[in-house]
Amino acid sequence: MGEADAGTPSFEMTWNSTTSSGYCSQEDSDSELEQYFTARTSLARRPRRDQDEPVEWETPDLSQAEIEQKIKEYNGQINSNLFMSLNKDGSYTGFIKVQLKLVRPVSVPSSKKPPSLQDARRGPGRGTAVKRRTSFYLPKDAVKHLHVLSRTRAREVIEALLRKFLVVDDPRKFALFERAERQGQVYLRKLSDDEQPLRLRLLAGPSEKALSFVLKENDSGEVNWDAFSMPELHNFLRILQREEEEHLRQILQKYSYCRQKIQEALHACPLG
Repeated sequence: MGEADAGTPSFEMTWNSTTSSGYCSQEDSDSELEQYFTARTSLARRPRRDQDEPVEWETPDLSQAEIEQKIKEYNGQINSNLFMSLNKDGSYTGFIKVQLKLVRPVSVPSSKKPPSLQDARRGPGRGTAVKRRTSFYLPKDAVKHLHVLSRTRAREVIEALLRKFLVVDDPRKFALFERAERQGQVYLRKLSDDEQPLRLRLLAGPSEKALSFVLKENDSGEVNWDAFSMPELHNFLRILQREEEEHLRQILQKYSYCRQKIQEALHACPLG
């Protein structure tokens, strides 16, 4: 694969599955927005259902000779044509597989039809401002093969996946994880923006149990409000106001009921 232009992420993408029609066909009216974003934010209050254990592990630096040897060993272990190739400049190219495990809908321009495989290959149209959005669910557990460079960063992989599906949500709402199975236990680690997935793939070898990549929502426990648009932030304020009013109503109702019972008990008490 040739060198990419300066300032352009250096990778290509290939696909091994088509997208299903996961559209909800919801435009951004106030009520629909509130239902959509309430669904997105309420997940943070639910207990986690997966039992993956977070873990940290080190990745050694390899010399050029060690990289060449690793590539030979890697290519000798795979049973497909998804080989790694060493480039003249010392970098290398290869394939990584990313499993999409998104539980919330994503946003695309409402003027766009559901992205087909052909749409994903062409990418989004240029020069079109996004004013209205439609939400839809990406195919559950969809798997995509990406042809990347050794210097391709995790953040670039996320941005490319979203761009191919015409997703206009902020990339910071998503995170790339590496998953490994060891001695019957499943370990999960969130990649930093600058980590290089293909390098991790080379170090781990081709085994999916040793290492696989998963795209998930970036649920760090703290909300990154800077990642939301102005309409989304205004909508959150409306939701918070409604929740506050409902809590106040319930509290007033509770104390009013207690007050009524106390007054009834007082009236029932004999004088004297």
